[in-house]
Amino acid sequence: MHYISICVFLLTLSTMSHSQTPARDLGIHIGVIPTGKHNAITDVGNVQVGQVTVREGQNIRTGVTVIVPDTGNLFQHKIPAAIYVGNGFGKLAGSTQVQELGNLETPIALTNTLNVSTAMDALIEYTLNQPGNEKAQSVNALVGETNDGYLNDIRGRHVNKAHVLQAIKNAKSGPVEEGCVGAGTGTVCFGFKGGIGTASRKFPAELGGYTVGVLVQSNFGGVLEINGAPVGQELKQYYLSEYFKDKADGSCMIVVATDAPLDSRNLERLAKRAMLGLGKTGGIASNGSGDYVIAFSTATELRVKHETKDLTQTLTVLRNDAMSGLFMAAIEATEEAILNSLFQATTTEGKDGHKIEALPLDKVLPILKKYNKKVKNEK
Repeated sequence: MHYISICVFLLTLSTMSHSQTPARDLGIHIGVIPTGKHNAITDVGNVQVGQVTVREGQNIRTGVTVIVPDTGNLFQHKIPAAIYVGNGFGKLAGSTQVQELGNLETPIALTNTLNVSTAMDALIEYTLNQPGNEKAQSVNALVGETNDGYLNDIRGRHVNKAHVLQAIKNAKSGPVEEGCVGAGTGTVCFGFKGGIGTASRKFPAELGGYTVGVLVQSNFGGVLEINGAPVGQELKQYYLSEYFKDKADGSCMIVVATDAPLDSRNLERLAKRAMLGLGKTGGIASNGSGDYVIAFSTATELRVKHETKDLTQTLTVLRNDAMSGLFMAAIEATEEAILNSLFQATTTEGKDGHKIEALPLDKVLPILKKYNKKVKNEK
């Protein structure tokens, strides 16, 4: 427990030292749909996020981020969910049961590649220990990952079960810390420091009043675009550039939440659109990039009881014709969440003296102005 306290303290220090800012605070508005209150995945009712950052010495830069879709017993009252694989070079443990049955029964954990099994073990322990689950003999934990091995001693597998359980305990609604925190502590995106990013879109009552929220763990490459401006090219840092020889490989985990009453079929359709948001940032889903989308609905009327004597279940779901707005919301929120992961990240030194610079906002804002993109006037 003493080690966890140190990690949480370091997480607090990282918050205090942030010098970056969300894209929207700089006048960069992605899309046309209004955001939710916090512009975060937690704008979807009952969704909470918990994170533990593990930073130690020169070589350890990793962590865990947990998305808790419901504060009750998710195992006993499962929620509809779906998976979409943009490119399958990755490890999304537990995905096949979600695809087969169309529901989710544990929180979602994101961490580094070699700690997937650790996070699964923790989610299983958490679920088995919940009151009401005393007879459970099978738990389908869902864990995603990206590889933070450039900045982090990934072979050391420094995320332990206690960190994951602490992240679940820390989970809360409201604002979500972004950038070099949790599962995003050691990630790299477009050759700059990546991390955790989030965003949301909220429809007015006349359009259903639904919310779509997205959280990403960005660790991928391509040719960075910000609101349509060719920022990567202008900075001479992009895949296949003569100035920048790094691969575009990495991964991106995308979690899409909504309170709209969607069954697993339409959640999968929603998840597919998140990949369009990744594409709008210039991501290319390269050969070595594991790009996955997890989508779920918190609509209470769609929950599935773990045990029941009923042979049928009557559901009220959104019609296909009502999906287009939600599709656009997922695209916009994913694009903005990825940008926020970059805008909020800070320069990080890690394993073997490797150093990844933060996105240079002092250079990015003039580029956006050059391409007539609205940005906040600098004082």
